[in-house]
Amino acid sequence: MIKVLIVEDDPMVAELNRRYLEQITGFILIAIARNVNEALILLEKHEIDLVLLDIFMPGMNGLELLDKIREQEQDIDVIVVSAASDIHTIKKVLRNGVVDYLIKPFEFERLNTALSDYRNQSLFMRKRDVMNQAELDRRILGREQQRQTELTKGLCRNTLKAVWEIIRATKGQAFTTEEMANNVGISRVSMRKYLEFLKQIDVLSMEVIYGTVGRPVYKYRCINPESNVIKRYI
Repeated sequence: MIKVLIVEDDPMVAELNRRYLEQITGFILIAIARNVNEALILLEKHEIDLVLLDIFMPGMNGLELLDKIREQEQDIDVIVVSAASDIHTIKKVLRNGVVDYLIKPFEFERLNTALSDYRNQSLFMRKRDVMNQAELDRRILGREQQRQTELTKGLCRNTLKAVWEIIRATKGQAFTTEEMANNVGISRVSMRKYLEFLKQIDVLSMEVIYGTVGRPVYKYRCINPESNVIKRYI
């Protein structure tokens, strides 16, 4: 789980961000800080992976907290969530290496996209000691090369759409080929082709579960329900 600290002086906004965070798989809220001093104490006390940071606060502002995090070379990522929309502030924040910048007010889907992308990048990098240029461009820098929109031979666009709709409805829960085949109404052999295709375009992950007896079980999980890549195929 990715451990999150929300730094927000407005109690209503902090509560809204907390509720939003609870709806997104893979994150756990450690604490909410009302100001920078509280945040500094919490950062010393807890192991934090990600800070959702407001800029405008009484006393020290969010820019000063970001400076302190960078000066101390803490292994902490920051997503700014702020009403600040002036170019000077945005440039300063981006130069300090924030993961994303959300301008208030924003829709839940924008935060969902920011956190989902961050989660997927974090999971990807945890499994890698090194990466090549193509992986860096596509998985980290967001520079996807244009993919062919033609489906793999043997796949049907309408069936893929049906499979994807049911996968999204799993809300990140793991499932087997057989379970998905039964839900869609196609054979396991055919379903395996669709799941392999979705894994290749990075919207599914697969894990092998070994039991005490019998064959290993292959389970899939949706890792990017908001992916735009699949829209090119359906």
